[in-house]
Amino acid sequence: MAGLIALFDLGRVVLDWEPARLFSRLLPDAEERDRFLSDICSMAWHTRHDAGVSFADNALPLIAQFPEYETEIRAWGGRWMEMFDGYIQGTPALIERLEARNVPLYALSNMPSETWPMMLEHFPLLTRFRHTVVSGDIGLVKPDPAIFAHTLRMLGDPAPSDVFFIDDSEKNILAANALGFRTHLFRSAEGLEAALVAEGLL
Repeated sequence: MAGLIALFDLGRVVLDWEPARLFSRLLPDAEERDRFLSDICSMAWHTRHDAGVSFADNALPLIAQFPEYETEIRAWGGRWMEMFDGYIQGTPALIERLEARNVPLYALSNMPSETWPMMLEHFPLLTRFRHTVVSGDIGLVKPDPAIFAHTLRMLGDPAPSDVFFIDDSEKNILAANALGFRTHLFRSAEGLEAALVAEGLL
């Protein structure tokens, strides 16, 4: 379909982000590491960073509760970049092809505000996006419908059906679907390529 805007999630779609990558070094015992990531530095806890709470402020209650893990808790923010291993294989080439076809490229990411300057420095591909909505900047996180409404305003108020949203989270995709976005649940670059072809973007 001509005229679509491509709206990318970043983590696990464009960027290879896995917290376990860092914590496998800090906590070599797999059982202890899994317990730490599920019960202490959980994704629910991390979502507060995405909503705008600083790493330092979010760490304090956990350190008070689990003082034996202070080093590991502080590492979430202090060693943030060690959770990344470059780009998701195949996605950068798709972004370059979309750009060559003059498809408007934007991003919408649940991400801590304080990490964004580092991300731009380490991952120059991110500058290909005309604008990135960073959840921590606005205090809203996916799948809240309000962050999608904010994003549409940033895009110039297109109809949701004119936006092709790509995300690896089923919850986020369902929320976008309910608002009328065209969507793709990301599992691989090959699957995304097929979806982009089907939409007429490639």
